[in-house]
Amino acid sequence: MRACPSVCKFWHPRWVKPRCFKWQPNSSVRREREPKRACVVNAANPSSVVATAEQLIDGWELVVGLEVHVELATRTKLFSASANRFGDEPNTHIDPVTLGLPGALPVLNRHAVELAMRLGLALNCRVQPCTFHRKNYFYPDLPKAYQVSQYDQPLNVDGFLMLPGDVRIGIERAHLEEDTGKSTHFGGAEGRIAGSEYSLIDFNRAGVPLVEIVSRPDIRTSEQAKQYVSELRAILLAVGASDAKMEEGSMRCDVNVSVHKPGTAFGTRCEIKNVNSIRAVGRAIDYEARRQIDVIISGGAIKQQTLHWDDAAGRTNVLRTKEDADDYRYFLEPDLVPLAPDTAWVERVRAALPPLPAARRAALATLTGQARESEAIAVVVERGQDSYVSEVAKVGGDAARALVYVQQAFADEPATPRVPAGDIAALTLMEKNAKITSTQAKTLLADLVANGGGDVIAMAKAKGFESMDTGALESLVDAAIAADPDAWAKFKAGEQKAIGALVGAVMKSSKGKADGKAVTALLQAKANT
Repeated sequence: MRACPSVCKFWHPRWVKPRCFKWQPNSSVRREREPKRACVVNAANPSSVVATAEQLIDGWELVVGLEVHVELATRTKLFSASANRFGDEPNTHIDPVTLGLPGALPVLNRHAVELAMRLGLALNCRVQPCTFHRKNYFYPDLPKAYQVSQYDQPLNVDGFLMLPGDVRIGIERAHLEEDTGKSTHFGGAEGRIAGSEYSLIDFNRAGVPLVEIVSRPDIRTSEQAKQYVSELRAILLAVGASDAKMEEGSMRCDVNVSVHKPGTAFGTRCEIKNVNSIRAVGRAIDYEARRQIDVIISGGAIKQQTLHWDDAAGRTNVLRTKEDADDYRYFLEPDLVPLAPDTAWVERVRAALPPLPAARRAALATLTGQARESEAIAVVVERGQDSYVSEVAKVGGDAARALVYVQQAFADEPATPRVPAGDIAALTLMEKNAKITSTQAKTLLADLVANGGGDVIAMAKAKGFESMDTGALESLVDAAIAADPDAWAKFKAGEQKAIGALVGAVMKSSKGKADGKAVTALLQAKANT
């Protein structure tokens, strides 16, 4: 292909406006991104997973496969020394390799390979010798007119990811490739190409290392798909392979959806491109499944299409119809030799893997007595603060209370918070031993976080947080009962809501010093006598 006449201008302008390509809303030029290898849904039924009766949608079985593109956390690009950094001025991280200038030769980034291996091993994949291919297509954000990817010999193959409930989702492959540039469309609705007046291109992202993780079509509900993306993101963060910021595009999902009647061949799949949030993944699947069911019921047929998810409208729109790997004219990249990681390298990477989120959640659940699926467990592990909770327990603190404290008050703290574990341990014991109320504990916790620690006992004394003895508390309870006999009668008759007025009266008269749980227990004891 003849070089674009404006290529020499790519170096200096902060934005590049392609002059050899006329944007048209209905242009016949299509952006072809990914060959369909693993998630193709057809009569072969490439998955043995069968939906349960509860998972069926009005008697139809949903089949979902996900292709997740992840930008790796390297300092430089996959085949050149330009920086891999988000948010900088447009076209400040470009070079002859990125732009495909004559004579420029790629050099493979070893760190990118190691991060890809780390991710593959975390996903239980087999790391194998691999090759790079040129995937040929024309689009303005691809200056070389081809993308270097992996085709029939990817780096990582045959893995799996476990979801809650012991649901196993197969991983077909996790292969290396380079990202494209970023097009920004001006003058149209919502920044889309349709109706836009012109487009500018930023090549900073072109050549950034990607791993594409391709699942098998084993997902049977939109909730499973959301769990899969969430767990995959947690693994990416845990192993340090990516920052996985969906809002910045460093993690993007393509969703393949089909429906069929149980026991029949898989239906024709449609692919929803570049879904950029976990919530949107679920919504897009639910909408597309219902759309396909309605089409079939009305006598129509599903066409193999690539779709765009319009999150604002809550619907999918057609981008193009049917595409196959042959369209990309794959051939071996002549400037790169095959990559064959030896056993020693693979085992070094495996040995360096940190504990993965599932194992950490299980350990924290055992320590605190909470369910593995609880929100507190998930949040604390995702922040990397589970080891801090363990440290609080090691110095004598109550692990269950420490978990709650960390979840509620440490959102802006690093994985190792500034507050010494011993201070949190002391606070948990004061609340556990009824030296302070839960409300008072929250106040002291906020002060600890704000000050980076402190003497909890002295802080409680300075605020007048002293526990009430049983006799004083019982006197206040008796006074509350006498002041509101109607509420007391309703509570004794079994109306549980009535206890709220009595507890509130005691808390008010004690100026917040009474323990709400102790007040409730005392009222219940009196009602049962």
